[in-house]
Amino acid sequence: MKRFLDWSAYRDAGMGDAYADIPKEGGDFAKAVAACINSRQCEAEGKQVMCPSFRLSGNPNLSTGGRVRLLKWALNSPSPDQALADPELAEAMDLCVSCKGCKRECEANVDMPLIKAEYLAQRAARQGLSWRSRLFGHAPRWLHHARWLGALIRWRNASPRLARLTRSLFELADDRPLPAPAPRAFTAHALPPRTTPVDPALPEVVLLVDTFSRHFEPGIAAAAIEVLQAGGYAVLLAEPDERDSSERPLCCGRTYLAQGMIAQARREAARLVAALLPHVRAGRTVIGLEASCVLGLRDDAQALQLGETLAEVAGRTLLFEEFLAREVSAKRLNLPLARLPGATLVHGHCHQKAVGAMKAMRKVLKLIPEHDFALIESSCCGMAGTFGLEQEHAALSSAMAEQALLPALRAQPEARVVANGFSCRQQMRGHGDPRPRHLAELLRDALGTPAP
Repeated sequence: MKRFLDWSAYRDAGMGDAYADIPKEGGDFAKAVAACINSRQCEAEGKQVMCPSFRLSGNPNLSTGGRVRLLKWALNSPSPDQALADPELAEAMDLCVSCKGCKRECEANVDMPLIKAEYLAQRAARQGLSWRSRLFGHAPRWLHHARWLGALIRWRNASPRLARLTRSLFELADDRPLPAPAPRAFTAHALPPRTTPVDPALPEVVLLVDTFSRHFEPGIAAAAIEVLQAGGYAVLLAEPDERDSSERPLCCGRTYLAQGMIAQARREAARLVAALLPHVRAGRTVIGLEASCVLGLRDDAQALQLGETLAEVAGRTLLFEEFLAREVSAKRLNLPLARLPGATLVHGHCHQKAVGAMKAMRKVLKLIPEHDFALIESSCCGMAGTFGLEQEHAALSSAMAEQALLPALRAQPEARVVANGFSCRQQMRGHGDPRPRHLAELLRDALGTPAP
């Protein structure tokens, strides 16, 4: 069985354990699947993230353990390639929203989202890629080269007839708006001049402006730069390596990995590592704005065979909130923040929760004087990348949001809403709530004259 990702991290998993139940086919990939110890923690009721589709349906096949049982059956079959196409397994993997809850909450840290990426790559090798997978996978290229895309998407969102056409062509839900690119993508040339001098005692930082922030919400990157500069930090922007022949901005490869397009994901991650490595070796910290992109670099990209340089870069890469929280702990952060009247609701992206970044969010939010904020207790918002836009998944996506997130928002219609995940913000906006903003924008608002 050919493997598309590097599973060598599991080389010694289960060795010498007579009860490991490692499937006979799949090599180290099979060992990653067999990491599950069948404790059924993934089927327990509680406040955990995993598994959103199981929490909603109660179908045991849709838990992490259920998916493991089906995968083991397939990898033990006389013809694993055919067994991996089994409809029951296909449904179970299709409804994994790659929340990474299992990587954090499972006792054995089963990494079902990465297992799903391998599964999707196996499927693509058997039957090719759908037009929808190509459309979403290549999003960084479309967004850079097709500048007319924003106008087309806005037209589609306003036209029921065009929405029905995209349903026919790409199986997109015609009652869900697609995220539309901003009229102008982020560019450093549009930033206002710096007003706070650089403090040479502070570490230099490199801001990684991800595809989503760059093309859809460029104000987030601008706000992050303003906040960092107000704290006295020297801020550089991550740009392609001078040997990079591509004219496109940097990308972590997340959109490709989510569609099982492993070779393309590897190329994008390699470009990113090559660009960031000189900064890291110069002692700078890399700051990312989007949890899925930072986690992609620190976690998923480890399976892309990029060598030790990847680990070197990943070890110096932090989320915006993680960096600020670290600087608070080091007693280096000095932001002139003023009180913001009213309450703030905070929704955590699943990947923020997976890396424990909600503690950092809480620490940073406490910097705002007399700040009345509360974290929404919820599982996945249901958007999960493109999941909530897909015709066959849109209803389930909405039901996930209705479990806790949307009722919490409706209960406090006057509160500000902070959500650092691009998908999360799109889910809320797609259900009629225009409030969600990134933490960087909230902090930028708090810079200045104190509220009365």
